[in-house]
Amino acid sequence: MESWNQTSSDTVRAHAPLVVNRRIDEHVERCVRYMAEKGDRAEMSRYLERLEREWDVHRAVAVTTSALGLLGLLLGRRDGGRWRGLSTAAGALMLQHGLSGFSPLSELFRALGVRTRREIDLEKFAIKALRGDFERIPNEGGPMARANAALVAAQS
Repeated sequence: MESWNQTSSDTVRAHAPLVVNRRIDEHVERCVRYMAEKGDRAEMSRYLERLEREWDVHRAVAVTTSALGLLGLLLGRRDGGRWRGLSTAAGALMLQHGLSGFSPLSELFRALGVRTRREIDLEKFAIKALRGDFERIPNEGGPMARANAALVAAQS
């Protein structure tokens, strides 16, 4: 399949190792290709509902740093303040992520396969295009050509 996810100003994606981005892109391609081969609109709709609930990397970082901050405060209150450094570190990670769009936690979540909102949205729009929600996807050329056209259309 031709490369479809090249133009991205996403900071998290730009800082992630190429192999991680490639693995995530290949997962999207497999899913879109599978949906193009199946052609089952009901299955596409169920999968789209699942994508709507998927957490993106920014949400995962925000929830994790908040939980670490609260944990540090709670443990620090119980154990005389030794754990407050955890709250400080969590706050620093969240500040870095908020200012730069990237933090070490982002890298960890990327390695675990957590995607950016843009990557999730690209897959959603490609599936919607295959489902027939848009007019730009040709019916000829087979599932591979339709999947590729859907991915390209989703990005534009």
